[in-house]
Amino acid sequence: MIAEGEYFHIYNRGVDKRSIFEDEQDLRRFLMSMREFNTTVPVGGIYMASLKKRKESNLARHPIVSIVSYCLNKNHFHLILRPLTEKGGSLYMQRLCAGYTKYFNEKYSRSGALFQGKYKRVLIETNEQLLHVHAYVSVNDRAHRGLNPSWFDKVSFSSVGEYITNTTSNPLCEKAIILDQFSTIAKYNNFIESTLMDILERKKHQKDLSKICLE
Repeated sequence: MIAEGEYFHIYNRGVDKRSIFEDEQDLRRFLMSMREFNTTVPVGGIYMASLKKRKESNLARHPIVSIVSYCLNKNHFHLILRPLTEKGGSLYMQRLCAGYTKYFNEKYSRSGALFQGKYKRVLIETNEQLLHVHAYVSVNDRAHRGLNPSWFDKVSFSSVGEYITNTTSNPLCEKAIILDQFSTIAKYNNFIESTLMDILERKKHQKDLSKICLE
């Protein structure tokens, strides 16, 4: 169970490592799902959720999770969530994965599982861990670029944009837990960029080491 009040790194990838996002519309649909399914109000899909939101536009839609960070990659995704209600995290992920799978299968005339089993979750136990996992998630798409160049390299669907500009209208993320630890956006950005450089350097080192082992 994803316990209420705790922070979790949650991730999953496509079954058999297949793509879960074929075009930009799929990415935007997943982000829409992240928003629409985050409510205590029972929902029966994106369309029904949109109707309900219009009918109840003056009522508060109480969220069931706080979204701290996200990153969508071609064949996997990363989230950092904090459940706000009992069983809220589990309910949110069930809605998100099931709803997006239904959309994807209908769009591409397929059936069966889209994701590789149940999502994985890792409890974040310290503030230092939270900061570093946040940075890792924020740059995950950029860390993968260049390995498999495609249309996906031209777009970015990561929460880092919300944090860097800090002006995104109707944001998905609750940013205070992270941004309050930096005196300026510039210092936050430096932290994120240094994390990316560390990841790329480790990837390069591993690649160089593998070459040496093969020689």
